[in-house]
Amino acid sequence: MVRAISDRIVTGVLRPGEKLDETALAERYEVSRTPVREALSQLSAMGLVDRRPNRGAIVAIVTPHYLASMFEGMAELEGICARLSAERMTVSERRALERHHQDAARLVRLGAEEDYEQFNTEFHTRLYLGAHSPHIADLTTQTRDRLSPFRRAQFRIAGRLAKSWQEHDAIVTAILRGDAETSQRAATAHVAIVSEASSIFALSALD
Repeated sequence: MVRAISDRIVTGVLRPGEKLDETALAERYEVSRTPVREALSQLSAMGLVDRRPNRGAIVAIVTPHYLASMFEGMAELEGICARLSAERMTVSERRALERHHQDAARLVRLGAEEDYEQFNTEFHTRLYLGAHSPHIADLTTQTRDRLSPFRRAQFRIAGRLAKSWQEHDAIVTAILRGDAETSQRAATAHVAIVSEASSIFALSALD
């Protein structure tokens, strides 16, 4: 339910400032109000919903500037993870990263958007863990979770799967070579491109 509601917010089906009625949402998703409240609580933590005492929940206004600032932080964190992965990944971790990346090429050929999205999450998680820095991994994961609805929206753009894979390829190639600086630049550039792609939906939601 969190995903379903967040997708409707990011794509502008639910407009900024629009009231989110728990009863209506429960009826729409054929559940009780309890899971609806839990979903709204999670969406509030992600910054997509404002919950105010005695006023219920409304769709939050995520300004382009604030979204850009979150992606800016995300780019720096992912760049650090990629750099540390190039320096610290074990041989088995590097091999697993390469296999996982090559397996995803089939998803691109098939245009399997949903499956590729799951791959994408796992790919980035491998970079966070490969950094062998638990605190940085936690910070990066938390930031990614807040941005997940916007990162997911990028795959609605034609040709984005193939471009995403190519950007990943640059990161993987650098990590396998142990090239820390190039790994960091490639990961930072990748998130910057994701930010541009995702902003299309954020701007349309505010129109």
